[in-house]
Amino acid sequence: MRLLLRLGLAVLSFATCTSSLADPVAVPPGLYQDSTWLMLGHYHTDPFGNGYTSQADDAAFFISPNGKYSPKAELDATLAAIQLPGNGDNHARCRFPARDKWLRAQLGLPQEPAKCTDYREWREKLNTATVTLVFAASYLNSPSSMFGHTFIRLDPPEDEEGTDLLLANTISYAADAEAHDSELMFAYRGIFGGYPGITTIQPYYEKIRLYSDIENRDLWEYQLNLEPDEIDTMLAHAWEIRDRNFDYYFFDENCAYRLLALIDVARPGTDLLDEVSTHAIPSDTVRWVVDKELVASVHYRPSAATSVSYALDQLSDDNQTLAAAIANGYVAVDANEVTQLEPEIRAQLIDATYDYVRYQTEAEGWPRDHAAPLSHDLLGARSQIQGAEPLKKPPVPEVRDDQGHDTFRVSLGGGQQGDRHYAQLTLRPAYHDLLDPPEGYRPGAQLQFLRLDARYYTDNDELQVEQLTGVEIRSLSPRNQFFSPLSWQVGFGGRRTELDSGKRAFTPYLEGGAGGSWRLGQQTQALAMATADLEIDDDIRRGYDFAPGADLGLLHQSNRVSLLTGARTKAWLVSSQHRQDELYIGANWHFGRNLSLGAELTRQHHYDRYQTQWQLGLNVYF
Repeated sequence: MRLLLRLGLAVLSFATCTSSLADPVAVPPGLYQDSTWLMLGHYHTDPFGNGYTSQADDAAFFISPNGKYSPKAELDATLAAIQLPGNGDNHARCRFPARDKWLRAQLGLPQEPAKCTDYREWREKLNTATVTLVFAASYLNSPSSMFGHTFIRLDPPEDEEGTDLLLANTISYAADAEAHDSELMFAYRGIFGGYPGITTIQPYYEKIRLYSDIENRDLWEYQLNLEPDEIDTMLAHAWEIRDRNFDYYFFDENCAYRLLALIDVARPGTDLLDEVSTHAIPSDTVRWVVDKELVASVHYRPSAATSVSYALDQLSDDNQTLAAAIANGYVAVDANEVTQLEPEIRAQLIDATYDYVRYQTEAEGWPRDHAAPLSHDLLGARSQIQGAEPLKKPPVPEVRDDQGHDTFRVSLGGGQQGDRHYAQLTLRPAYHDLLDPPEGYRPGAQLQFLRLDARYYTDNDELQVEQLTGVEIRSLSPRNQFFSPLSWQVGFGGRRTELDSGKRAFTPYLEGGAGGSWRLGQQTQALAMATADLEIDDDIRRGYDFAPGADLGLLHQSNRVSLLTGARTKAWLVSSQHRQDELYIGANWHFGRNLSLGAELTRQHHYDRYQTQWQLGLNVYF
C-alpha cells in the first residue's frame, strides 16, 4: 500500500512539474521588435518592405529554422528552449547567455544561474574588469588595414598583483581570408563579398607584435566607461557570436562595425550602428564612440618604428651617421670616434643604435649572426656608462586619429579649361588626400574611393562626369640612412581624356607608380616616381593606350596650408604615340579641420597643343 501511495505521489509531482513547464509565458505582442532583441539577433529592416533580415550567416546562430528572417520566430524558439529542463553546455541557456539574461529580465522568469561549464571557464579565463577599445592606425601596405583597425581589449582588475595588460585578451572581428589569397584578391573579395567574418579571442601581446612591432602602426587605447553589468552583457553576447560567420565587407560590415554592435548590446540606447551609412571607417567609429561619451580615458602606445625614429632624431646629424655605420658593421662599438664622445652623448648614441638593431631584427629579419653579437657589444658598452639620462620617449600627438577631419567631403567650385568655363561638384565618401587638413592622418598618405567629379560647362549648358575614382592610393614614406621604404601609388576608375581630334572621351583607366621620397624639413618632402598609365576605350585608335612616365614633385603639409607641386611626363606608345607634359600646383588653405579653400593650376602640352586650367573651390568635411 505504501509503495502504491509513493508511486501515486511521484506521478502527481511529475504531472505538476510538467504542467508548470508547459504553462505558456505571457509575451508582450511587440517584444520581438524591441531594439535590444533586434541587436542581439543582428536584425535590420529590409530596405524594400517591412520584414527583417539578420546579418548573421551561420545556421548555428539561430534556434528557429526561420530565425534569420523572423525575429518573432527566433524569440519564441529561444524562450521555449531556455525553459526546457536540464543543463549542460549544449543547453540554450549556455549557448545564448545574453539572450537568456535579457528574456528572463523582460518576462520575470526565475534568475537561477545555469550550469554552463565551458562558458564559466571562458569567463574566468578572460577575467575582465574594464573594457578598452583599441585603434590601430592605418597601414597602406595592406588593403585590409588601409583605414585602420579596431578591436576590444578585456582588462583584468587593476588591483591584482602582477597585472600586465600585455597578457589581457582581446575581441576582434576580421575576414577569414584564405592564407594563399593575394592582397589584390583580398581587396576584391573584401569589397564585393566572399569572405566570412569571424569573431576571435587573442592575447593583447599578439596584437601588439602584429600591429606595433611589425606593421609600424601606433595604437590608441580608449578605456570605455561601461558598468560591470554592461560588461557582463557584452561578454555574454561575444560568447554567442564567437566563431559564428557573418559576411565580411571591407567598407561597412567590417571590424569596426561588429564592435559597434557589441557596444550597442552592452549599453542599449547608444545606437552607434545608426551612425553607419555607406561605410564604417574605423577612425569614424572611434569618433562616434567618443561623441557618445563612452570613453573614460585615452592612452597612446607608439609603434616600434615611431619609438626608434624618435630616438634616432634626438641624435645630431653626425651621430646619426655614426649610428648607421655601427648598426651596419662599418664602425666598431669601441672605435675611437665612439669612445671619444662625452659619456652622456655616447650613452644616447648606443641606446638609439641598440633600439634600431633590435627593430631591424624583428621587423626586417636582420641575420642573427650579425644582430646578436652587435647587440651584445652595444649592451656591454652601455653598461660601462653610469648616470646618463635615457632617451626621451615619443610624445603623445597633439591630435588623435579620431580628431582629424571627417572623412566625407563635398567640394563646390569653378574654373576654366582652355577657353571653357565650368562649375564643379565633387563628392568623396572617404577618406583623405594629400591636400586635406593633415592633423590626425599619416603624413604623405592618400586614400580615396568612389570620388565623383561632375562639371557643368556654361558655354553650352553641358553637364559631364569629369572623373569617377574607384580607388586611389598614394603612400609617400620618406627615406633616410636608416629606413628605405618604397613610395608608391595606384588608382583606377574613369576620366576625361583629350584625343588627337580634340574630343574629350570618358575612358576607363588604371595607373600606378613607384619611387622614393625624401624629407626636406619637418613638413616638406620631395618625391620622384616612375609611373605607368593604361587607358581603354573604343574612341582610342587601337582601343587602348599605354604610357610609361615620371613624376617629380614637392609636398608641403601643415595645419594652415597643404601644397603639392611638380612636373610629370608620359610617353604614349600604342595608339597616339606622343609625349604629354604637365606642370601642376595645388594648394588647400585650412580653416579648421572641416573646412578648406582649394586652388589648382596646370599647364599642359598635349598633341602639340598648350592648355591652361585653373580651379577654385570650397571643401567641406562631414
